[in-house]
Amino acid sequence: MPPGRPGLPPIRPASSPLATLARSGSSTGRGRSRSPIGDGSERRFQCCRRGSGKWTRPRAGSSLLRQDALDGRMRMAGLDTILETTAAERPATGFVFTEGPLWHPDGYYYFADVRSSVFYRLRLGQAPETVRTGTGEGNGTTFDLQGRLVVCEGGNRRVTRWSNDRQSEVVMDRYEGKRINRPNDVVCKSDGSIWFTDPGLRVPLADKELPHSGVYAVEPDGASRLVAEFEYPNGLAFSPDERVLYVANTRHAQYIHAIELDGAGNMVRRRIFADMSSEETDGVPDGMKVDIEGRVYCTGPGGTWVFAPDGSRLGIIRTPEVPANLAFGGPDLKTIFFTARTSVYTLRSKVPGQPHPWYRLRAK
Repeated sequence: MPPGRPGLPPIRPASSPLATLARSGSSTGRGRSRSPIGDGSERRFQCCRRGSGKWTRPRAGSSLLRQDALDGRMRMAGLDTILETTAAERPATGFVFTEGPLWHPDGYYYFADVRSSVFYRLRLGQAPETVRTGTGEGNGTTFDLQGRLVVCEGGNRRVTRWSNDRQSEVVMDRYEGKRINRPNDVVCKSDGSIWFTDPGLRVPLADKELPHSGVYAVEPDGASRLVAEFEYPNGLAFSPDERVLYVANTRHAQYIHAIELDGAGNMVRRRIFADMSSEETDGVPDGMKVDIEGRVYCTGPGGTWVFAPDGSRLGIIRTPEVPANLAFGGPDLKTIFFTARTSVYTLRSKVPGQPHPWYRLRAK
């Protein structure tokens, strides 16, 4: 390991039952499903309105908060204080694998259909609009401080910035002269720096140039640095005060790390924030968001896991399909928008999500 490179601390003792479970392969991943509706030229989207007759609201049992598979009971009181509704609405369906949700203050959500390399815009109650095709399996998204889209183009092995005229510029595609792996998810800090995860397990060995997977930060002047190495980093989110960066590790140990930062954004300490090992085989630690009170929401086995700021698990939000990511949106940031394989879903929260730094600048 080169000097100065942030290394991996021990994950957990080998004797830990949860560590054994995680390493045994009992969690087999997302269980991704392909849509039977054909390729993009044949796609027919369903715009799901109440009373439209195009679909019926999912059965209550399919979307209500259900029993926690890990300990046999759900701490309902914890989620009752968070969620206003527990029956999911489905604004649109007919996709292959949705990801990258992002709320725009003009009243719509962005999201990606990763497998089809298509990027969409959706106003609730209307049909989704195609924003861009050929996105190179665009995945995680955020805004920079000017409101421009920043996208992880995993298939193109780069992070790009999309300007309003739909032109792209590369934010980062190399580290120390070598191509990065397959950027997955991205966030923007209030100082304008762009932080993203770059897992390497899906890059063919012959094409892999970096020996590690990691989390990177790109400063406003374009300088980049490796923040920390991981096994398979995926979703990431800052705490409300930006002193902690949460990072989900998808494989092989399923956990969320908390990277403590100093005022300059340098890592001071890293620790395991929450263990997401599970007997459920559908879903892995993936997309992540934080609400204004510091709770952490991470999509994972069986649904979206909700943690208190101290790392204690409050419960799992169940939707008809296991989601890969989520975003807080709506004018009050209380509508949770889930990207879940072939569809997108919404629930109402009692607590607003943490606003993007650009939202605050735009409101001034």
